[in-house]
Amino acid sequence: MKKKVFADRHFLRVLLKTRYNESRLAKKGRCFNMNIRERTEKLEYEILSPYAAKSHDSTRQREDESCPFRTAFQRDRDRVLHSKAFRRLKHKTQVYIVSGDHYRTRMTHSLEVAQVSRTIARGLRLNEDLTEAIALGHDVGHTPFGHAGEGVINRLIGHFSHNEQSLRVVDYLEKEGRGLNLTEQVRDGILNHSGPNIPMTLEGKIVRIADRIAYLCHDYDDSLRSGLLTCGELPELVRKNLGTDPSKMITGMVGDMIISSEPVHDIISSPEMQETMKVFRNFMFERIYHSPALAKERRQAGFVLEELYGYYMEHVEELPKEFLQREAHWGRQTIVVDYIAGLTDSYAVQLFHDVFLPPLGTTVLK
Repeated sequence: MKKKVFADRHFLRVLLKTRYNESRLAKKGRCFNMNIRERTEKLEYEILSPYAAKSHDSTRQREDESCPFRTAFQRDRDRVLHSKAFRRLKHKTQVYIVSGDHYRTRMTHSLEVAQVSRTIARGLRLNEDLTEAIALGHDVGHTPFGHAGEGVINRLIGHFSHNEQSLRVVDYLEKEGRGLNLTEQVRDGILNHSGPNIPMTLEGKIVRIADRIAYLCHDYDDSLRSGLLTCGELPELVRKNLGTDPSKMITGMVGDMIISSEPVHDIISSPEMQETMKVFRNFMFERIYHSPALAKERRQAGFVLEELYGYYMEHVEELPKEFLQREAHWGRQTIVVDYIAGLTDSYAVQLFHDVFLPPLGTTVLK
């Protein structure tokens, strides 16, 4: 009897062990059969916060074949990075309409927003790829000459916002009118990085605040370089809570955001930091963005865009062919704005010269 019981127990142990090993092998087999993208998607569920956006759950306006290596958000990042609109940002003004290797451009601003956003996302175990895709794409619809240019177009047509134009660029203007077909999560983050509406994802909310962190600190840094500001002119509250070194200021705001956001599963800054950033932003608008010292440049830039807009509204046939093909669908004003808003600073000035100024210094054969 004892031998039988012992044999039964032994058989049971062998059976359980066999089934356990079979289960492990089956799991290994499934993982082995997964492609790289699927393994990454699986890791997102295992590693990221439950509140993070998951690439597997992303959706697009048009069905798209999946990549075996990259997640949907990684593909969106790459599509933005390789777009013509993103490349043009290197010749678009951030604040200073001057030549100089060390002043920020709209492209370096976007890269800095991406870096700040990824740091915050990693600290909160959110989706870094999503924040990066939104950050790189958030300003692709920006006008030449920064917000001065945006203000001119807004005045000319009644309503223009660079965040809405950025969405239009990625939806309709890139790829010869086909658009980039980005995920809804990235499109939402681009559209709502500024303006009255809040992004649907925590990652989009990160970019919305990281954008402000980046531009306040790097525009302050450029202002020190230009001589328009000195460290001692910063408001006392800003110097007290953030210091005067641009790098340490970014670290202070980012750290506060991570610490404040983690317990509440939302993206926030502490009340004290919110007040400090508000004071910092008001200071920068008063002393730099609306500075009388930069008024001449803003006026000149505005004149260039206003004249080009008027010219092409009257001579629409001189627009590039790809824009003319859209007139029947979108209307004349929209395609002219699409063209003007997409110009780089340098090309806008060159175009103004070609259209309105005589070719002095050249030989004209008749």
